[in-house]
Amino acid sequence: MDIMLFHSTYGLRPVVHEAAGRLRAAGHEVQVPDLFEGRTFETVEEGVAHRDELGRDELLRRAVAAAAPYSDRGLVYAGFSFGGSVAQHLALADEKARGLLLLHGTADLGEDASVDGLPVQLHVADPDPFEPHDWLTAWYLRMQRAGADVEVHRYPGAGHLFTDPGLEDYDAEAAEQAWKAAAGFLDSL
Repeated sequence: MDIMLFHSTYGLRPVVHEAAGRLRAAGHEVQVPDLFEGRTFETVEEGVAHRDELGRDELLRRAVAAAAPYSDRGLVYAGFSFGGSVAQHLALADEKARGLLLLHGTADLGEDASVDGLPVQLHVADPDPFEPHDWLTAWYLRMQRAGADVEVHRYPGAGHLFTDPGLEDYDAEAAEQAWKAAAGFLDSL
């Protein structure tokens, strides 16, 4: 399986390379584009400020450019938090997309969004300050209406980026459960 894995607003930190290594060890080809061109951040606020400074259009342009050489293969788009929103935008626009794996983040989708049975798996903290219950319910219904085959895994008591051992949000048990479910999801594609 060919996977395009996008980083969070913290930037392309070691945890993203570790996740890619985990996926490669399971037999997948994984690309990890650096949308922030080498910049990493210590706080989510710094990362969000940089993301906003670059702007949505520029970041999507960079993501599309990174994915373009591989998209004919039928990519699985994946991402952490902000990277999940990037992955979602690309997957919904790529008719060859084979799947969408969202870790800690989603994005809004237009009323005219349409995918034909795209497999989608979301892993999210419960509660999550960036993905509140009302938002997730609306997102889930819109994804289903768009034609996606959606599976949601919630992790009570975990922090937002619970798979990142370099952050206070880290929850080893939740992270292991998420990676196990993600492995099964990828194997099913």
